[in-house]
Amino acid sequence: MAQDQIPQQGDQADADPNPEPTPDPDAQVVRTPREIRIVLSGLLIAMLLAMLDNMIVGTAMPTIVGDLGGVNHLSWVVTSYILATTASTPIWGKLGDLYGRKGIFMASIVIFLVGSALSGLSQNMNELIVFRAVQGLGAGGLIVGVMSIMGALVPPRERGKYQGMFAAVMAVAMIGGPLVGGTITDHLSWHWIFYINLPLGALALIVIAITLHLPKIRSTARIDYLGAGLLTVGIVALVLVTTWGGQSYAWGSWQVAGMLVLAAVSLAGFLRVEQRVAARGEEPVLPLHVFRSRNFSLICALGFVVGFVMFGAITFLPLYQQSVQGASATNSGLLLMPMMLGMLVVSLVVGQAVTRTGRYKIYPVIGTLVMTAGMLLLSRLDAHTTRFTSGLFMVVLGAGMGFLMQITMLVAQNSVALRDIGVASSSSTFFRTIGGSFGVSLFGALFSSRVTDTMTSRLGPDGSQAIAGHAQLTPGMLSRLPTPVREAYDQAVSNGVHSIFLWGAVISVLGIAVAVFLQEVPLRATPKPSEAESQVAVEV
Repeated sequence: MAQDQIPQQGDQADADPNPEPTPDPDAQVVRTPREIRIVLSGLLIAMLLAMLDNMIVGTAMPTIVGDLGGVNHLSWVVTSYILATTASTPIWGKLGDLYGRKGIFMASIVIFLVGSALSGLSQNMNELIVFRAVQGLGAGGLIVGVMSIMGALVPPRERGKYQGMFAAVMAVAMIGGPLVGGTITDHLSWHWIFYINLPLGALALIVIAITLHLPKIRSTARIDYLGAGLLTVGIVALVLVTTWGGQSYAWGSWQVAGMLVLAAVSLAGFLRVEQRVAARGEEPVLPLHVFRSRNFSLICALGFVVGFVMFGAITFLPLYQQSVQGASATNSGLLLMPMMLGMLVVSLVVGQAVTRTGRYKIYPVIGTLVMTAGMLLLSRLDAHTTRFTSGLFMVVLGAGMGFLMQITMLVAQNSVALRDIGVASSSSTFFRTIGGSFGVSLFGALFSSRVTDTMTSRLGPDGSQAIAGHAQLTPGMLSRLPTPVREAYDQAVSNGVHSIFLWGAVISVLGIAVAVFLQEVPLRATPKPSEAESQVAVEV
């Protein structure tokens, strides 16, 4: 049987037992590697915009607060962006499936640029919070759009050749973000951390408009507004639980409990609405039939674990480097380079191997094993660990991520029909983002508890008050602390990081169990559209 005739697991539930011959518009659109790379240049710029933004903004936040005031609302500058990005991700994916990925993707770039311009013009903290939400709304479409268009352009069998580019973008964002943010803030003004997005976004729009040609979907389906609304409320409530829990409010507070109840009720209502919409033959915002695919459900669960572990590590490693190893905020981004390089190199090698062999199951298994080893090694960090040693440990963790980052998206897209590839991309991104939110929140609460306990045991009942607001202490401020307090604080941070990475290793073991049950479903060798798409597609 030819490779493009192998039945795909995600298509089985939707296959017509007596299909009628239909034209295949993509059959005449042969894209050379050079053409794909040109289109990818625009996609990568758009992805860089979304990933770089938070890294740059984080570096400039002290300056922004000093200018605009409103320190009590500081966390909402980040939270509003995350809420809008996470809540809009599934909706952007479905809109692309229904009305064409190119137009929807370009619309998300425009919204992101409008939010960037307005954020730069903000005159107070409330305006900045609202405009950052507009930015986040566009960012949700950027990430999903890039992955969906990649899935439409390049068949899964060939996609590994290009996945290293996306790992490189992440490395640039993680390392370059603090450097760019610090430089702009020091030599221009904080407003330019938002204005810098405008020329990059304009370039991405031009490249996409000129070079990207995809089948245009003419759909008469109505948008599932009720389902979209319930899903949005449920996601916002979940993100607020992970943002507030253990930080702004205690886990047992009525605020956190209320958000949990709201999330449960909204998501239960959403599932009920989606079942009714599908039963009427209409288009649900998140088709539940995609979860009938065993691989799709498992890879979403694995994405949650990867997000939980990855974002937890990335969040707290710089804190350890700055507090214990004496790195500056800017240099701590450079100190993450070993992890990024490990991820980039492994991602490139794995991508080429998948393209050559068409097999992928072994890589999630190896990746989760290596990621677990990396978390165990990082749990050995203490107040005397050298930068060289911690760098080696980070290489191991980065290598584990390199096995997993692009494979999770690849398997998700290969497990569904092409008409659902936007949903597959948004679901994979969504579960990884939610996992990251839970990871940062739970690890943050654990870290704070360990720091407080260690300071109390070392300095007595009032020990924790000696470094009140420890999360905001700079290396310069730490150097001025009395020696006993500084030594106790170094030990406290080391203990907190030890607990985080030890529990991270436990979560990683769950990822191993999930990866083992993945099935080796042959990768599609062509980006052939589903029959429903073929009947309504025209080349633009």
